[in-house]
Amino acid sequence: MSKILAIFGATGHQGSSVLHYVLNDPELFQTYKIRAITRDLNTSKAQQLSQKVEVVAADFQDLSSIETALTGAHSIFLMTPPSFGPNALDDEYNNVKLVADIAVHRGVDYLIFSTLPGIRAMSHGKYTKVTPFDAKAEAEAYIRTLPIKSAFYCPAGFMENFQSQPFLNPRPAADGTWVLSRCAGPTTRFPWISAVADSGKVVGAILAEPGKYEGKTFCAAGGLYSMVEMAEALSKASGKKVVYRQILAEELRGFFPLPGLADMFIEGFEFYETVGYFGPGTEELVAWSRENTRGELTSFEGFLERNVVEF
Repeated sequence: MSKILAIFGATGHQGSSVLHYVLNDPELFQTYKIRAITRDLNTSKAQQLSQKVEVVAADFQDLSSIETALTGAHSIFLMTPPSFGPNALDDEYNNVKLVADIAVHRGVDYLIFSTLPGIRAMSHGKYTKVTPFDAKAEAEAYIRTLPIKSAFYCPAGFMENFQSQPFLNPRPAADGTWVLSRCAGPTTRFPWISAVADSGKVVGAILAEPGKYEGKTFCAAGGLYSMVEMAEALSKASGKKVVYRQILAEELRGFFPLPGLADMFIEGFEFYETVGYFGPGTEELVAWSRENTRGELTSFEGFLERNVVEF
């Protein structure tokens, strides 16, 4: 009998990637029966999924809905959207804790959690504003204390952010060029991943060999790129001349629609540049993950060939 794989965020970038990877992989399709979990059954994406897999509604604010969604589940892929506001860190941490505790109570065998590096801890308290990262890192630490098998998917920056966060895309300059700006050195290399194309490949590796990867973290990226290399790739894909310009943090702050969002991104950029996105040894961590992932991960150039980035 197939094992029930409960996928949170099944209509989002990561969850849908895992779902479709399992459906299209002959081995995993025979092993797992998918239960797609979403907050709203009435969206077009949820209704389309219901033609292929079981779809159930669950909300972190509704304890009984989570309990129902996990009943009979063998494995879970859990991702949580970031929270914002004064209690952002605690809110997201508590959402993960809720699901993890119920999973243990319901006898779930294996939990795969979409985590992120703990920036506050790795910077020894210097950077405190990147709450989505810290919330997930603290939640990961909690999961590791529980009597449940677990593994962790730690994705790099999403290439899809160039579509969803246009305020950070290149801007026109008076000389006819387009300027990509960050408060980071032009040669500093950052890891990137296509969440939609590649999350399933990484999580699929864990699902295929859960014993091998129990307790492991996949620091997943299709590659590391400097901002100059990103600008060159955007130039080639768009036909516009894109150049990179390093700017001060205060100038970058003006790009953001919300002050809190600006603080989070600016501290994040400073951490990535001084410590590394995944912390010390970022390049080695990425190399291990690429070697153990099922299939080739998407390059930034490959992403731009298949996706439109408007600016």
